[in-house]
Formats: sequence, C-alpha cells, structure tokens
Amino acid sequence: MLWFNEYLLLTWAALSISLANVILLGWLGLTVLLNAERRDAGVILAGAGLLLGTAFFVSHTALLGLSIQELAQASWRLNLWWRAGWLPLAAAPFAWYLMVLWYTGYWENEPFSIPLQPTLHLRHRLGFGAAVLSLLLLMALLLATGSLPSFVEMPQRQIAMAWNVASAPLLLIIFPLYILLCIGLALDALYHPLPSSRLMGDQARARARPWLIGATLMLLVVSMLVVGVIFWLLYVAEVTVYERVIPLTLPLVRVDLLITALIGLAIFLVGQGVIAYEIFTGGALPRQALRRNWLNAVGLALCFGGLASAHFAFQLEPVSTLLLAAVLITSFYALVNRSAYRHREEEIRQLRPFVGSQHLYEQLLGATTSLALSDFLKPDSSVPPNGQQPFPTPPRQSDDINAYALFHNLCHNVLQVEQAHLVPLGALAPMIGGIISYPLVHHDARAGLTKIVEQQTAMLASSEWKAQNGPVGMALDPVRAGGLSWSVPLWSERGLIGLFLLGDKRNNHLLTQEEIELARASGERLIDTQVGIEIGRRLLALQRRQLAESQLLDRRARRILHDEVLPQLHTALLALTSLPLIPEGQPSDGVATVADLLTDTHRQIAALLRTMPARAMPQLSELGLVGALRALAADELANAFDAVHWQVDEDAVQAAATLSPLTQEVLFYAAREAMRNAARHGRDNDSQRALELDVAVARQNGLHIQVQDNGVGLATHSHDGADHAVLEVAKGGHGLTLHSTLLAIVGGELTVQNAPQNGVCVTIWLPLGLM
Repeated sequence: MLWFNEYLLLTWAALSISLANVILLGWLGLTVLLNAERRDAGVILAGAGLLLGTAFFVSHTALLGLSIQELAQASWRLNLWWRAGWLPLAAAPFAWYLMVLWYTGYWENEPFSIPLQPTLHLRHRLGFGAAVLSLLLLMALLLATGSLPSFVEMPQRQIAMAWNVASAPLLLIIFPLYILLCIGLALDALYHPLPSSRLMGDQARARARPWLIGATLMLLVVSMLVVGVIFWLLYVAEVTVYERVIPLTLPLVRVDLLITALIGLAIFLVGQGVIAYEIFTGGALPRQALRRNWLNAVGLALCFGGLASAHFAFQLEPVSTLLLAAVLITSFYALVNRSAYRHREEEIRQLRPFVGSQHLYEQLLGATTSLALSDFLKPDSSVPPNGQQPFPTPPRQSDDINAYALFHNLCHNVLQVEQAHLVPLGALAPMIGGIISYPLVHHDARAGLTKIVEQQTAMLASSEWKAQNGPVGMALDPVRAGGLSWSVPLWSERGLIGLFLLGDKRNNHLLTQEEIELARASGERLIDTQVGIEIGRRLLALQRRQLAESQLLDRRARRILHDEVLPQLHTALLALTSLPLIPEGQPSDGVATVADLLTDTHRQIAALLRTMPARAMPQLSELGLVGALRALAADELANAFDAVHWQVDEDAVQAAATLSPLTQEVLFYAAREAMRNAARHGRDNDSQRALELDVAVARQNGLHIQVQDNGVGLATHSHDGADHAVLEVAKGGHGLTLHSTLLAIVGGELTVQNAPQNGVCVTIWLPLGLM
C-alpha cells in the first residue's frame, strides 16, 4: 500500500495548491473589478478572465476532494464536476489572450476588433480569428453528446468518442493546439506592445512586463505538459483492466500536481503585476495597502488550502478540521490587525512633525523679517564624499530652518528618496524664498531644474488638470532630469502653487500611490504654512514700521510747532503790540517784519500739512477702479507730472467692475502707491526735470495695471555678477512690499523693474481665474 500513501500525499498537495488557486484567482478577479479606476470593457474582460480561472479550479478542487471510493464507484458527482470544469478550462486560454491584447494596447482605438496595421496587427488578426474558431469548435464538441469521456474513462483509456480523426478524438487534438496558439499569441503581444494612451501606461507596462512574460511562459510550459499527457494517454498508456485504475492514476496525479503548481506560480506572477504595478486596475502607481492585502491573501490561501485539503485527503474528523480552521482564521485575523496597527503607528510617527504644532505664534513674534533660504545654502555645506546625506547644520538659527527640517524629515524618513526639490510657483513663490532641496545643494546644481519646471508648468497650463481630478504625478526620464523620476503638481484654490520633484528611492523600490499623495499633501501644507508665516511677518514688520513712522511724524509736528512756529508767532505778536501808532496810509518797517514772520510761519505749517497723511481716496463704488485712479491723478497728483497718458481697455474696465470691493481696494492702493512713488522720486530732487506718467489697464489672461514713468529709475546693485534693480528704503520700498503682500493674499502679483528707456515700471496682475 505504499503507492496508496503516496497517492494520498500527492492528492493532499495538489488539493492544497488547487484550493489556494481558487482563493487567489477569486481575490484577484474581484479586486480588479472593484478597484478599477474605470470599469470599461478591458477591465471587465480582465476580471472575468480571472474569475473563469476561479471557476475551473473550483471544479478541479471538487474533483480532487472527492473520496477514492467515489472514484471507484464512478459517482455521478465526479462526472458533473468533470464536465463543468471543461467549459472554463476551454475559455481560459482565450480569455488570457484577450487580456494581454487589451493590456498591450491592441484594442485602445477599437475595443472589440483588432485594428489593421502592417505585419504585427495582421499577424494577430489572423491569430485572433483562428483562436475564435478553435474556441467555438471546442465548445461545440464539449456540449455535444459523447464527445467527452467520463472522469473514470480517461485513466482507463476508454476514450472512444463519436468525433475522431485518425482514431484519435478530435477534442483531444484541437484542445492542446488551441492552448499553444493562445499562449503563443499572448507571448508575441507581450514582446511587441503598442504605445499606451493611458497616463503612465508605458511606464506601467515596462515595469509589469517581466511578470506577465513570466506568467505566460509558465502557462506555455503547462500547455506543453498538457500536450504530453494527452499524447501519453492516446498512444503510450496500455490499461484496460478497471481494477488498475488507482495505480495508473498515480502518474496522472503527479503530473496534475506539477501542472497545478506551475499555474499557481503563474497566478502569483500575475498577482504581482496586478497589485504591485496596477496593470489591470488602471492606476498609474502601485498602492501599499493593496500590496499588503495581496501578501496577506497569499498567506491565507496557502494555510487554509493546506488545512482544508488535509481533511479530504486524510479523512480527518469534521470537528477537528472545523476547530483547526477556526484557530487559523482567528490567528490570521489577529496578525493582520497587529500588522495594520504597527503600520498605522509608523505612519503617525513619520507624520508627527507635520500634524504637530508648527509654533506659528513664536515664529510670527520672534522675527519680523524674512530670511531667504540662500542665506544658509552656502558653498561650504557640501556633501561628504562617502555618499551619505546627513542633515546639514545651517550657519545661523532661523525660523526657515524649521521648513527645511520638515522637508528633510519627509524626504529622508518617510519617502526615503535620494533627492527631492520643492519648487514654489505662482503669486506666492516670493514668500518662500526659493527652491527647497534635499539634500542641500548649491545654486549652480539647480540650474537644470529651470528647464524641467518650465516644461512641467507648460504641460499643466495647457491641460485641464485640476487639483481634484488631475494626476497625482508625472513621470520623468531620470537620465534627462538628473536622476529625478517624478514631478508632483501642488495645487490650491488659486491654481498651481508649486512642484514636488522626486528622485528614486534609496532601496530601489517604486514610489507607491500613497507616497506620492503624501508628498503632494505635505508639499502643499509646507508651502501654505511658510506663506502664512511670511505674510504674517511682513504685515507685523510693516505695521511696526508704520507705528514708528506715525510716532516720528507726531513728534516732528510737535517739535516744529513748539520750537519754530510758536516762537515766531510769539515774536510777531510782540512786534505788533510794540508798534507805534502812525498816520493812516503810511507803512511802517515793523509791519513788514511782522508780515515776513507770519509768511514764514504759514509756509512751515503748509509744508507740515503736506507731509501729513493724504486725503481720503475717491469712492471706488461710485467711480470704479479706473475712475478712481483718474481722479487721483487729476486731484492729488495734479501738479506732480508734466503729463499723464492713459491706455485703458473697455474689457478691463468691465472686468474690474466685477471684482469684489476688497480686491478693488487692494488693486487701487497698490496702483496709487506706484503713482505716488513716481511723483515723489521720479525727479530725484531735480525740480526742472521733465516727468511724465503712463498708466495702462488691459485684460490679458487677467487684469494688468502698468504704471510707468520716465524718471531716474531704480538704484541697482551687483549680486553674483548680475545687476538687480532694488528699491531703496528711502524711496518707498516698504510701501510696495506691503502692497505686494496684500496682492499675494488676494491672489495677485506685483513686480517692479526699470523701464526699457528710463524710469520705473510697476506691473500689477490679477489672474483670470480670480476675476
């Protein structure tokens, strides 16, 4: 009875793997259908193909699970499962070929017919037709009476059927050829994929192709084994005695175990492609949670398959099997919960710097000026030669170090990437101070980022991607992008606010979708936090400066009135009281002196009044933005310029009228400050210099207000070999800084530069999306 014990062991092993295949194929099929981004025809086909494999292994497991007594008795249940299993078995190879055709892009333009293209498409068109005809013929033979031998007749070689060719059953001739045809065509399609129209489709195919090719090769080996087994049954095996059915079944069980194991390996390879690379769900990136669930499903399938098959193979007591299954499920569920809890704790630990307090109150009150990131990106902060990237120590303590510390923690501990760059864009970019890099690099090393940022910005601007429905990221060519592999757009309600450029991971793994989404959310939060801090700093600093200027102005007025005006008035009064009476009509020298004193006093008071705050602005609600600016030039600045030229588009006037009152006030104050600066500093103390002002209001992708004079222009200083225009503090730079901050709050921008000829050009821009 040694052969019988071997038969039981082989049956248990085959039954274990078969039941595991049932669980894994069913899990994969339902996962593809339930987790797909779009349930189109290809996704439904992929899910249905996997569920077809599940149906076959259900019948295969049922056949192996039936007892040896029923095998000897030729039970009707055996024949029922035997015939039921042949239908999904016949459809599975064709379904796999269809899945591969869909995934490799042959059906993207014509979902239900292979498009005609030279050579490659013609080959698959002919192969597709041959596969369809073979499948239809197989189904007809399977459904025909007497065309399929019973389960007991196969090992006895009692396979005489109605449809024979050269004394061989037609069904057993067509079936192996049909399998080889489908698997061979699928392998050819995998080696010659077409370009994908799906986002990141080509990259996903390149990553998943080895797994799919491996699975197809496993299926090809299985096909060859099936051909060999059928040839052996037809022409080699010589068995006619019914009592020897069990000894002859032993070689078949061995082959069945081998085939089942190879198919199980192919299922694992397909699962790796489906889960690790989202090849059928339509996702551009793998998901960590799905990968963990896949590994948990593999572990559960193997353990449960081995336990359940032991009950059928070794005839265990039902109560014992039930108790063992309960212990297995309970233990597995406890381990899954422990793993999920540990993963959650690790995520919280990694994200604690972002969800914890940012000490905004201390940062706002601890400093009133912004420190640019370039202050601690010095050439001496070089990378050590051993390749390690330790956290560099900036040369001085600053609140901006907190931003880099958060960015370093995100890139080094959470994402575990080799390099990363946070590039602020849009109206709020000047608030950040520049690009934040991990690890710290010189400014020269960032020269290549400019082209990448321009390309990505243009791509995003030319599409309809938005924060709520746009892609999580765009793949980059690491060779051309200097080792960067991903570009993640960062969005806010105002539009694009930055790019998060990511390199490869240090462990050579792929970035998952959760990591990309985490980088996106963290980058947006980091930019928003730094912008909020910087705006608060600027407003506090400007408020303190205005308070100081107000106090100085008040003290100056008191000093002038007390030290100069009042003494002169007192002297004038004394002179008037001491004047002798003279005849009417004869002037006195004392009267002239008093008149001169009063004239000087009047002049000083007038000059003091001119330095006092200006009159209230015109009513925006009545005049509108452009009308208020015209009234400002005609009233307060009437004598400041030799001429004022206006270029106003009617579309811009109508667009400005639709803005909120707050936005109109911010734009008006900024333009008024630019006009006042031109009047105050354009002549540079040269009263004889001609000064003209050009004001242009236009609508070009937003509202543009340009204030340009032909005065002396801005002072310049040299920095890193280039000349940059700067506003001196004495020339109103703080006022423009205040209005630049206010414009940034409402989503606008303010730029100051020297005019092409002479003078200063101030440009105020409000994006079209905010109008």
